[in-house]
Amino acid sequence: MRNYTGESNPTPAIGPRLEALLPALTAFRRDLHAHPELSHKEFRTTDKLVDALEAAGLKPQRLENTGLFVDIGSGPVATALRGDIDALPILEETGLPFASKNHGVTHACGHDVHTTTMLGAALILADMHEERPLGGTVRIIFQPAEETMPGGALDCIEQGVLDGVPRIMALHCDPRIDVGHVGTRIGAITSASDTVRIELTGRGGHTSRPHLTEDLVFALAEIAVNVPAVLSRRIDVRSAVSVVWGQIQAGSAPNAIPATGYMAGTMRCLDADAWHSAGELLDEVVKQVAAPFGVEVDLEHIRGVPPVVNSEHETAIIEAAARAELGEDAVVLTPQSMGGEDFAWFLREIPGSMMRLGTRTPGGETYDLHRGDYVLDERALAVGVQVMTAAALRSLRDLH
Repeated sequence: MRNYTGESNPTPAIGPRLEALLPALTAFRRDLHAHPELSHKEFRTTDKLVDALEAAGLKPQRLENTGLFVDIGSGPVATALRGDIDALPILEETGLPFASKNHGVTHACGHDVHTTTMLGAALILADMHEERPLGGTVRIIFQPAEETMPGGALDCIEQGVLDGVPRIMALHCDPRIDVGHVGTRIGAITSASDTVRIELTGRGGHTSRPHLTEDLVFALAEIAVNVPAVLSRRIDVRSAVSVVWGQIQAGSAPNAIPATGYMAGTMRCLDADAWHSAGELLDEVVKQVAAPFGVEVDLEHIRGVPPVVNSEHETAIIEAAARAELGEDAVVLTPQSMGGEDFAWFLREIPGSMMRLGTRTPGGETYDLHRGDYVLDERALAVGVQVMTAAALRSLRDLH
């Protein structure tokens, strides 16, 4: 098997196994893509994974409700690899022959690739261990409910998936990076992310007499504009606190002030410490901005996830594995994303790193995640398996 840089694969133990396994992995990924399941409802996905792992002689352990993990090898755990398995409530618009059969649900974030990548790594490592002991154990975690807040990672941690695990690694599809390349970054690679919902109530009335009402629409507008502005002056700008509204709803007639109004959005932050202080301040500022209008404020602030903070050593393991498998130019520096990722909860417990897996066809269209038309270059699957397996093998060497 040859890699995307045209050089021979320097890890012969991975190459032939991956080449033989790739048709089955591609079919598995397409089946997952055609049958996406929402967070906490990944029953079919869990069953398919269990079947595939048991067929290889492994003993996967189901988690409560959905999700699972499996240990490959024997002896102390060298590392965990994590793949998330849930899909999004988005209508697929790709036109692919294996497009979603579940209307309004699709793998628009690449979790079908994440899942299949980790399945491929598990099967290759199991085959290698059968031929010659790995000298340790690799734990593969198939995590449910990443797309919810605060995320299924917390449930996995509570169920002991990190017990005895010294480090953890993961990947995430990135449609801005060409296939055959991976993106890495030491430190924060994603943002903290919270959900904010606000409901205002007051006396409605005629727009000709706003002084006899609590003008909800005006109050909503002031909150939408002034809360982000105040936070930008009360929090260190280097923390990059960002409050963006995605919903504002009120009223049904142009000459009537409504009695209720609703708005919702997200607060994102690049710094974990600032995330805590900004969250407390946001609640205070919303109520202060609304107070002059006499409206009642019902604020629901859902604390989401902290930033994913990649450790230096684990990032170096991934980079060394990628360069060895794909070539010296295969690793690119990825910018910090304002997106949220519940992999962050694992990294609050143990060191680890998440890499970006390039999914863009060179010279092709640049898509975005969470879009119904997101199409990835399927060659990324082999790249993910190759790098994650090699990173696991390097972690095993750290035991000795």
